[in-house]
Amino acid sequence: MTAQSVIDVSGLYSGYGEAMVVKGIDLTLHRGEAVALLGKNGMGKSTLLKTLMGYIRPAQGDIRLFGEPVGGVAPNRIARKDVAYIPQEKALFQDLTVKENLKLALMRDRDFAPGFAQIEGLFPFLAQRLEQKAGTLSGGEQKMLLVARALIRRPKLILIDEITEGMQPSVVERLCTILTHEREAHGTSMLIVEQHLDFALAVANRYAVLELGEIATSGETTQTGASANVARYLSL
Repeated sequence: MTAQSVIDVSGLYSGYGEAMVVKGIDLTLHRGEAVALLGKNGMGKSTLLKTLMGYIRPAQGDIRLFGEPVGGVAPNRIARKDVAYIPQEKALFQDLTVKENLKLALMRDRDFAPGFAQIEGLFPFLAQRLEQKAGTLSGGEQKMLLVARALIRRPKLILIDEITEGMQPSVVERLCTILTHEREAHGTSMLIVEQHLDFALAVANRYAVLELGEIATSGETTQTGASANVARYLSL
């Protein structure tokens, strides 16, 4: 572990009951770095994120966030360590307004105005939709609201699970710009589970491919042949 480490995972096993889905994972994420977790469905990517966020208790191994051990710590306590989580499942309250959904990420109502001012330029459509019910937004707009809710409190770490699923290409491109800006401008660290290969390699500095719960290959996204190296695991 280094002073700049955000996540340090060593020998991590996790799953459901006696069925281990994540098997012996070693992973380090540094400040201001984005790592893409890639692989076919059912390979343990979402299980790994849920374990890091505290929704699944690890069976074995060590998890450290910002140098502190957090294996088995409850999700609400993980969130208080400036960690935001964007799950694959729809996590908006459909009958609440856009503004009310955004406020759920904040400790106090008075934090909304300064928080929204920081992200308004990234999500200009939200300023006109604050009093609109979240459930009436389009699918792409709801995904962007999830991202806005994660960013409104300027987390140090974001865990993102399959955010581009069902998104139109133009929205995917916009999201790529937003996440890259947050990482470069504010040093936000990201662990991104994705199936959209081009998006993942564009946002991330490094990648790791999971196969049957283990890291099968990894590398820098800028390396020659990175896309082809990942693609061969996704197509098998």
